[in-house]
Amino acid sequence: MRILWLKTELLHPIDKGGKIRTYQMLKELSRNHHITYLTLDDGTADLDAVELAQEYAHDVVTVPHKVSPKFSPRFYFEIAGNMVSTLPYFMEKYRSPQMQTEISRCLANSRPDVLVCDFLQASINLPDAVDVPTVLFQHNVEAMIWRRHADVASNRLKRAFMNIQWKRSVRYESETCNKFDSVVAVSKEDAEVFRRDYQVPNVFDIPTGVDTEFFARRKEQISTRPNIVFTGSMDWLPNNDGIGWFIKEILPSIRQQVPEVTLTVVGRDPLPELTEIARRDTSIIITGRVPDVRPYMEDAAVYVVPLRIGGGTRLKIYEAMSMGLPVVSTTIGAEGLPLLDGEELLLCDKTEEFAKTVAELLSAPQSAMSFAKRGSARVRQNFSWKGVADRFGEICESTKNINVSPRFIFE
Repeated sequence: MRILWLKTELLHPIDKGGKIRTYQMLKELSRNHHITYLTLDDGTADLDAVELAQEYAHDVVTVPHKVSPKFSPRFYFEIAGNMVSTLPYFMEKYRSPQMQTEISRCLANSRPDVLVCDFLQASINLPDAVDVPTVLFQHNVEAMIWRRHADVASNRLKRAFMNIQWKRSVRYESETCNKFDSVVAVSKEDAEVFRRDYQVPNVFDIPTGVDTEFFARRKEQISTRPNIVFTGSMDWLPNNDGIGWFIKEILPSIRQQVPEVTLTVVGRDPLPELTEIARRDTSIIITGRVPDVRPYMEDAAVYVVPLRIGGGTRLKIYEAMSMGLPVVSTTIGAEGLPLLDGEELLLCDKTEEFAKTVAELLSAPQSAMSFAKRGSARVRQNFSWKGVADRFGEICESTKNINVSPRFIFE
């Protein structure tokens, strides 16, 4: 099968959940299918990212595209301009006439069996007419993220902006999902949202996977030092919100019970307000981008996922469990993962409950290790990327057999 795969970024460095999921799946899919990877390139990828793309694609086509850095003067100028648009900003910023031209060229010259749009954002550049079967790969329900942003925003102006983005997202996401022949979600819960709220008829779901060989503990024991770790791209607003809530509301309560506790936040591009907090508090370490998260996870006693906003599923939870760490998460943080609260991870949504649970794990390392072993065994036995990619390939095969005429209109 020949697959034209559309994306808005090169994958290296593979430093966030969406990239990890795409990379692992394409690496498996490319063993049996021909992959043409067509993507925007904003210049922030590794210098050898195009060369390394040969690990997961047979042909690579890049389109230069400038995205304004968050919180830069141009970013705020674009936000202001977006107020008169009908599109949400997170879609509008990826519009590229050049990419639309390249998609049309690849459709005409390569004649793929199926077109896959990876994340909703890439759909903004689809040409008006697409005459091959199409799959939209939805890592999140995007509108849900914006609704949750609005729900937790304390600033009235920010809440108003988030509400506008949410309403635009609902409209765009609903209309676009219904233009694709198949929609693939990353959890049964997300798939149900697409069916129920958007009336999408042809929705599938695939599980989340983990590279259990890579995320394997080299030290037999978990750390006895009371260090908490969080990993994630810190330029993703739900991660920034979650760790901000943890530091301000939860960590002080943990300190009352475990005075020597430390927190390590591992992830690219932390916002200035977070680095300023770490500058004032030496018990909080902000690493920024690192080449390998595993040493930081091995040096921790508890892994936390204090997310209040989000969609899709969190790969980081499986990674931490595969590393043999006890995981404490909010319900939203673990949303969509088939895991049992109290058996394989611990779910806490209230501030004091979250703090008490983490403190108890830090105070009883042997008990924490026993609990973590159950989660690790579950992940290692059930969630490999090969099985996930095989399922996605089956969905593409079934979509390929749809009788498509040149009626597929993206206007």
